[in-house]
Amino acid sequence: MDPILIVDDEEKIRTLVRMYLVREGYEVAEAENGRVALEKFRIGSYSLLIVDLMMPEIDGWRVCREIRETSNVPIIFLTARGEEFDRILGFELGADDYLVKPFSTRELVARVKALLRRSGGGATASEEKDLVYGRLVLNKEKHLVSVDQSPIGLTPREFELLYFLAKNPGRVFSREQLMETVWGYDFYGDARTVDTHIKKLREKMSEPQAKAMIATVWGVGYKFDPGAR
Repeated sequence: MDPILIVDDEEKIRTLVRMYLVREGYEVAEAENGRVALEKFRIGSYSLLIVDLMMPEIDGWRVCREIRETSNVPIIFLTARGEEFDRILGFELGADDYLVKPFSTRELVARVKALLRRSGGGATASEEKDLVYGRLVLNKEKHLVSVDQSPIGLTPREFELLYFLAKNPGRVFSREQLMETVWGYDFYGDARTVDTHIKKLREKMSEPQAKAMIATVWGVGYKFDPGAR
């Protein structure tokens, strides 16, 4: 099963999360702080990370920032910091999800499954055809996006958001509709989470025409415009 790394300085939290994930059949490793987490990540292979923010030596912000320099592995922040500013910062750094303590272990497991399903492709992924818009190509099965055959590194959530918009060209979606469809459950956050992910997508899609395809419809939401110039 998919190996998962739990990063938290509270042993009780690590033990609790590990117990529930092992029960679901996952292979689990632990790190008691950010420094150990980065060391393990450099030498190991993990399908997902669950990361606390406030830790000794190296905090969760830096862990996420350093991992995003080389990898798009799914990251869930699990933390007592529930302020809007912290959540938005987490997404801007590249986190895929954000769950506030105290938390429901069942909800955490559900979010883990959802992220792994998105990052690895579901049972019907092979049935999905590539979406091709000029020089922009999205491959659902491999979770790959490329412009002029050059791959663009996206997190699972960024890919799902872009793919959903591209699969419905010209249709305008509100932030609330995108939250409900792409995130897929009652998410602890607000609609500005969508804005943060759109911003990251545009930054990564540096080619002007491809970037312009993610269009803002002021006062409503976003749409995918394949005819953008």
